[in-house]
Amino acid sequence: MTADLKTLAEGAWDLAIVGGGNAALCAAITAAEAGARVVILEGAPAPYRGGNSRHTRNFRCMHRGPLSVLTGSYEEDEYVNDLMLVTKGKTNEALARLAIRTSEECLPWMQAHGVRFQPSLSGTLSLSRTNAFFLGGGKALVNAYYNTAQDLGVAVAYEAQVTHVHLSGSRFEALEVDLAGQPCTVRAKAVVLASGGFQANVDWLAEAWGPAARNFLIRGTPYNTGTVLKDMLGQGAATVGDPTQCHAVAIDGRAPKFDGGIVTRLDCVPFSIVVNRDAQRFYDEGEDVWPKRYAIWGRLVAAQPDQVAHAIIDAKSLELFMPSVFPPLKADTIEGLAEQMDLDPTALRATVAAFNAACVDGPFTPTELDGLSTHGLTPAKTNWARPLDTPPFYGYDLRTGVTFTYLGLKVDDTARVSGPDGPYDNIWAAGEIMAGSILGQGYLAGFGMTIGTVFGRIAGREAASHVR
Repeated sequence: MTADLKTLAEGAWDLAIVGGGNAALCAAITAAEAGARVVILEGAPAPYRGGNSRHTRNFRCMHRGPLSVLTGSYEEDEYVNDLMLVTKGKTNEALARLAIRTSEECLPWMQAHGVRFQPSLSGTLSLSRTNAFFLGGGKALVNAYYNTAQDLGVAVAYEAQVTHVHLSGSRFEALEVDLAGQPCTVRAKAVVLASGGFQANVDWLAEAWGPAARNFLIRGTPYNTGTVLKDMLGQGAATVGDPTQCHAVAIDGRAPKFDGGIVTRLDCVPFSIVVNRDAQRFYDEGEDVWPKRYAIWGRLVAAQPDQVAHAIIDAKSLELFMPSVFPPLKADTIEGLAEQMDLDPTALRATVAAFNAACVDGPFTPTELDGLSTHGLTPAKTNWARPLDTPPFYGYDLRTGVTFTYLGLKVDDTARVSGPDGPYDNIWAAGEIMAGSILGQGYLAGFGMTIGTVFGRIAGREAASHVR
């Protein structure tokens, strides 16, 4: 049911859910199945519903044997170790283990609620053992959940921007909502906040990062402006995370300012050299397998002059990664490529020559760490180091693409939000708005969907139980 102004204002809602992406939908479905009368307040218009979830592709899932499309096993300790490596230990381990352990039961739950999976495609970061890919991508997942929610009687209001959360001490009372330009007050017995981070608020990004942030591109929805997060923090809600930490990757510099999605990501880095505006390399492109390193490159590019970088490969590597949505620049010579990329041809030729001279012969294995490293070069390339010597040469301009921010609301293992004097009585949170409780820095492919699914279900269950 699509809720209009009258329905919103007069509805006897047990649970209001702020947001309309994966975490919000998991909470709504779980609560509705428990008998709660639920309304979803989605800030986007209906065609853009789903937040960042519509851009996702997969779900990182623990499993002790083959499960659905997942091969082999991926058990708790390995999963935790992978997370600790990318976060460098900056995580709440208890909440991380809760998310990881619970993920195993989530996959069958997702299938039971309309989500379909497919084997991983070649070139998708080699994730067939650890990540289950959605058939039809994130948009299909979002549509499946909305269909399920509709069957359960969940009401949905689109273009419903929540502007204020009314609190009375430790209790939530009501929401102030702008419904397509019309003010409305929505009352409910409990609320789940699942409205994402603040990455689409470029002014807020600039407060944290400085002027460099204005050069960032925002991969996800333009509707995640952090209004609810800022409102809650202003009322004393406990916070976690660093405002400069986020899921940021290197994306195609031709991507739009907002909403370019996952297709703008470039996976060529492990097989390339990456240089800055001065045609100088600045980091080890082959440090680890791409699923564990792709999310560091947004910050690396952000630290370069003008927040730009350039990835360069030769003909040998063109088919080794997922094709880009925009074709690469192409030239028969390094100098010709440099001119197209507005780089100094002499400087780029010198950088490539130094790299080529540092490469040694050895077995090249693109799908796993092969130890094929440069010698005597700083920074080294420690895997997949092959000379760039086979024309034509290809190049991509890179920019920082922010997916979501980690500054968020502090929650406990029941997804209840913490206030200035302890947990709120009837406020829960799920998804990106609380992901900083687990992600202190770095990112692991597919883990955002894990957090949203696990804590969305927990929030829906706990809120429904509170209402009953």
